[in-house]
Amino acid sequence: MKLESNATASKRVTLSLETQAALWAFLGVLIFSFTLPLTRIAAPEIGGFTIGIGRAIIAAAIAGTVLYLRREKFPERKHWRGLALVAFGVVFGFPVFSSIALQFVDASHGSVINGLLPAASAVAAVIFTRERPQWTFWIVCAAGVIAAVLYGISRGAGHLQPGDLLMLAAVFLAAIGYAEGGRLSRELEGWRVISWALIFAAPMMVATLPIALSTHPFAPTPLGWLAFLYVSVFSMYLGFFAWYKGLSMGSIAKTGQVQLAQTPLTLLWSGLLLGEHLDPVTLAAGGFMVCVALLSRFTRVRH
Repeated sequence: MKLESNATASKRVTLSLETQAALWAFLGVLIFSFTLPLTRIAAPEIGGFTIGIGRAIIAAAIAGTVLYLRREKFPERKHWRGLALVAFGVVFGFPVFSSIALQFVDASHGSVINGLLPAASAVAAVIFTRERPQWTFWIVCAAGVIAAVLYGISRGAGHLQPGDLLMLAAVFLAAIGYAEGGRLSRELEGWRVISWALIFAAPMMVATLPIALSTHPFAPTPLGWLAFLYVSVFSMYLGFFAWYKGLSMGSIAKTGQVQLAQTPLTLLWSGLLLGEHLDPVTLAAGGFMVCVALLSRFTRVRH
């Protein structure tokens, strides 16, 4: 009876951790879900390249202030490679490529392509963290991938558009940053990971800023400024506090599937903030992503 009781208690703790991980991850997803619509608002006024670079510089300034005030020590050498991967993936890669992509496609369109990110993150988790999802997990992931690709092709008259290719590049790089950031968060805590990653990337971003500014006129309206500040402070910094905390508490591959909920949320904000028309195909694709996210919760992942 005692052994049975201990096993039951252990199971309850595991379920509790999984639930907490999912809730923290969802908070991060909720913050991220505004990113594409607000980037779409700011891009015509600021330029996609400038948004991708500028948001990282502003976030790095905030991160540097936080680290200084807390008297944080510089990361150990063993963490440098991981922080560099996070910086390349989520500080440079996703912001720059997705911001440029949104000059060519609607935010609602980009959100469905972005639905590939959980599956890509799961693959990255297998490579970087040695997680081993069971075959049922991969079937669920494959369903999400097929839905996102078919949607992109259907919107592009039978082929992927340049904006789709840029979003796919953004997804690939973000997946690396998510998986490696989730792994590092188990040692450094999520807020330190994104803070130091921003500091690592800051010199390159500052050096690139003049080039970015030369590619597009910089003439933001008050609404454009608000959108730009949101993606800089929340999407580029604070959202990762919750997101990496969730990934660090559970399986990165499995917890990352929560991000499929970002697609319908972004579709909702795109309709409300931008007035984008949500046709039945787009709504069906978004709804299917939610079903995939829910199904993934019933799969298992071995470490």
